[in-house]
This record gives sequence, structure tokens and C-alpha cells, in this order.
Amino acid sequence: MGKIIAIANQKGGVGKTTTSINLSVSLALRNKKILIVDFDPQGNCSSGLGIEKDKNTIYEVLIGTLDIHECIMPTKIENCSVIPGHINLSGATVELVRIEDGAFYLKKQLTKIKDEFDYIFIDTPPSLGILTLNALVASDSVLIPIQTEFFAMEGLTQLIGTISQVRQGLNPQLNIEGVILTMLDKRTLLTDDVVKSVIAHFGDKVYKTMIPRNIRLAEAPSYGVPVILHEKTCVGAKAYEQLAEEFLNGKS
Repeated sequence: MGKIIAIANQKGGVGKTTTSINLSVSLALRNKKILIVDFDPQGNCSSGLGIEKDKNTIYEVLIGTLDIHECIMPTKIENCSVIPGHINLSGATVELVRIEDGAFYLKKQLTKIKDEFDYIFIDTPPSLGILTLNALVASDSVLIPIQTEFFAMEGLTQLIGTISQVRQGLNPQLNIEGVILTMLDKRTLLTDDVVKSVIAHFGDKVYKTMIPRNIRLAEAPSYGVPVILHEKTCVGAKAYEQLAEEFLNGKS
């Protein structure tokens, strides 16, 4: 049976989409069958994989005009597929809030295909609205990327509170898969302080592998490819390869 994992943090710019793409690809290269659900209206995950976002998207699945199987698109990496996001998801948030079981729409759809993949990763928007709530309800666990910067812990109390609330009423099995420290810059003393603070808060949930700041990692999405196809020898690509190994060996 497959596992569904939401990649979530309501703060923007912490590496959610970068992690969704590059962890997924690194796992696919290890012969795991992977699906990424681009659940952010910005659709950056789709763009970063070179996928068009004008048709056959998760939005059509939610509103019932397409079967979910029709929206699973192959990527340039074998074993890695994606369901594209779309700006229309922004409008769907209004509709889902008004519906009594609006938090369960994504879960109903992903249940149909869960056994077809080893891992399904949901790239969530930078908010704790109804889309992220759908992702948490649909998931078995949550991966939390945290940037090693001054405001790293800001807002995390709210995220952990939301996860706790979802556990209590909507998805009792939901747990924290792990915490990924991103945008690491070892040259600063602040980075060390943030790392210690995150480990003190989350303990052994924090992956030993940390993702560094890396130009190649940042520019790969503009070419519509994961970093391993852009520059496989760069430190960013190597970090995600190492994270994939740790994910499979200890936290999956």
C-alpha cells in the first residue's frame, strides 16, 4: 500500500516545492513509484518539472469534470509522475469552504490511486487554508521544511496546532514524518542557533541531512527540470540524494 505525505509549512520560501520535486525525483531514481500532487494554485511544482498547467489538472479532478487517472502526467524522470496544479484552485477554496465535507475532497480522490504508487507527495500552498487542510486530511504524514533563518520557528506553533486539530477530528492517523532543514549557510552563527532550536523542538524527527543554499538548486526550475538533470554533481543534488537515502532507511 502506498503512503501519502503532505509537504507543508504556511511560510512561503522555505523549500516546499524544491523538496517536493527533488526528493520525489531522488526516490524515483531508487525505483520507487512516485506521484506529486501540485496542490498550490501557483503551480510552481508543475512548472519546475516542465509540465503544462492549462489542462488535466487537480482542479478538474476536484470539480468532477475529469477522472483522476486522466490527470496523471509523466515527467522526464522514469517512475515520477505529477498531477498539475492550476490557478483555478484559488477559486476552489471558496467552493470547498461552503461544502459540508469540503475538507475530504482530495482524500476521496487520492484513495482511488493510493495503491498504485509507493509515495504520493502533496505540494501545499503557503497558507493553512482549506487546500492545506485537504492535504492534511488526505495524508498519512507531514514533511515540514524549515529554513535555517531568523524567522524559522515563527508560525510553526500554528502549523503544529493545525496538525493536532486535524488529528483530533478529521484524520487521527496523521503524524509528522520528519523535519527538513533547508537553505543552510554554514558560514553564519545564526544558522547554528536555528539548527539547535529546531532539533530541541522536534528531536529525532529532524533529518540529519540538511539542504544547503545552492545556485544550481535555485535555478533548475527555470529550466523545467529537477536539479539532478540540471547539474547532478552540485551540492544541492547530492543533498537531496542523501535525504532520499535517509528517508528510506529511517523515516518512512
